[in-house]
Amino acid sequence: MRRLVIVGSAMLLGACAATGNAPAPAPGMPQTYAESAVAGAALPALDWWGAFGSQELSSLVAAALASNPDLAIAAERVRQAEAQARIAGATLFPVLNLGAGSSRRETRPDGGSWQSGDASNATLSASYEADLWGKNAAAVRSADAALRASRFDRETVRLTLVAGVADAYFQILSLRGRLATARENLGVAERVFAVVDSRVRNGAASKLDLARQQAAVLTQKAAMPPLQLQERQTLFALAILLGRAPEGFDTAASAVTGLEVPRVAPGLPAQLLARRPDLASAEAQLAAANANVAAARAALLPGIGLTGSAGLASDVLLNFMNGPTTTLAIGASLLQPIFDGGRLRAQIDVAAARERELVENYRKAVFAALADVESALAAGGRTAEQELLQHQVVEQARLALRLAEIRYREGADDLLTALDAQRTLFQAEDQLAQLRLARLQASLGLFKALGGGWTMPGI
Repeated sequence: MRRLVIVGSAMLLGACAATGNAPAPAPGMPQTYAESAVAGAALPALDWWGAFGSQELSSLVAAALASNPDLAIAAERVRQAEAQARIAGATLFPVLNLGAGSSRRETRPDGGSWQSGDASNATLSASYEADLWGKNAAAVRSADAALRASRFDRETVRLTLVAGVADAYFQILSLRGRLATARENLGVAERVFAVVDSRVRNGAASKLDLARQQAAVLTQKAAMPPLQLQERQTLFALAILLGRAPEGFDTAASAVTGLEVPRVAPGLPAQLLARRPDLASAEAQLAAANANVAAARAALLPGIGLTGSAGLASDVLLNFMNGPTTTLAIGASLLQPIFDGGRLRAQIDVAAARERELVENYRKAVFAALADVESALAAGGRTAEQELLQHQVVEQARLALRLAEIRYREGADDLLTALDAQRTLFQAEDQLAQLRLARLQASLGLFKALGGGWTMPGI
């Protein structure tokens, strides 16, 4: 009975040592988002990029998921974490070792005749560390939590990769659309230049008007090379995301007008905790830190080791059948740290501080995730309204330019009025193209902020 009481007390103390402090709960989540969602929207699907209605985008995403180096690196990190978890789990089992050897010895005492001696031995040994205080079990929990975090990190890389591919694709199409608009505006400027040139030849306008309109034409030409450079640089960046060399890479589509702007429902704020892989990773890292605290505490308690061995020995080379000697041994050891200069307690302090740090990191990540969703919702609603108004601005600017050309041709207005109308139209059309891109990016940002259709396994 006394032995049972001692063993039971030791197991109880071990359970207490291995438990550690419970990780802090998630911060209080709001009931709803401050920004309203679009009516009739749905939560993101796993293949959420298909909602933009571009088959080319879907093929680019598939290529990136198959060949992107960052995603391959994340997969290798998962494999490393799996191996570390197996290493930690091995500490819960005994270690078995088998050794065998054979030797031959030749001696010649005092110049006499040579004498030979043979020996063979084989030993099977076992050792096991009794995990009474839960140190090894805590290390296993820490490794398992780190493995979960690495898997969630891989999903974060995957989500970031897909969003990066879509964003680069949208930028390429937007820049190509802006280039097409710039070429059209150049044609408009050259058409007005022809009118000014005709009036100058007929003596109805001065060479000052011709120089001003020539400057407008050159300004439009100068606006195109920077757009072309951005388009090429973005195309090269997209090629790298796809895991291929930039040389020879291109996309077929040429404008963002053919893309759809999907409607996305944000759901409830509390759902973010199970839909964002970065939040799941932060939570898993916090669980690993909590297990490390328990392991550091258990290191202060005595360690108990069990050993055993069995062997055969023979004075015959490579033969155990000629009267071998059999040996058996079993032992137990107890190791209790007495003085280490405060190293073990300092390790507890480090582990506890690391846990508190990760608690704050987790809170910060949750707040940042809520802000991401709110910002994306706000951007989606505001850019949609702004794009609608900008369409009206462009229509009025085109009308104003037509009227200004007519009045200048008839001599009712001077060239400055036509120049002002040109600048207004050119800027309005370029702003419209940028707003279309901003609206697509806002929808893309909302998909990313909501986790892109990912959900916590088992939920």
